Amino acid sequence: QVQLVESGGGLVQAGGSLRLSCVASRSIFSFNAMGWYRQAPGKQREFVADFTGEGNTNYADSVKGRFTISRDNAKNTIYLQMNSLKPEDTAVYFCNARVTLLGREFDSWGQGTQVTVSS
Repeated sequence: QVQLVESGGGLVQAGGSLRLSCVASRSIFSFNAMGWYRQAPGKQREFVADFTGEGNTNYADSVKGRFTISRDNAKNTIYLQMNSLKPEDTAVYFCNARVTLLGREFDSWGQGTQVTVSS
């Protein structure tokens, strides 16, 4: 399996920005998909943004126009630039890497980083 380490979370006021980082223990070329999920207290984990295996990006409707996912292949790292943050964005953000092999999906997760947006 792969190790994923997130960083960059913190406390920010509404309207502010944060950039999350996720460093993988091996080349991100080895993953069929890689991205970000989040989980707020008392809620289910939800999709935020990811890269497909072809390198295309996808975003949840709630973050389109505000969040941008990017990657640095040489550093085995993906990022999530979060702008115009809202209190509703408060959650633990998890990095996800997915490998699809013989029709089966294998997910790896980071430990999570807390993002708190105050109003």
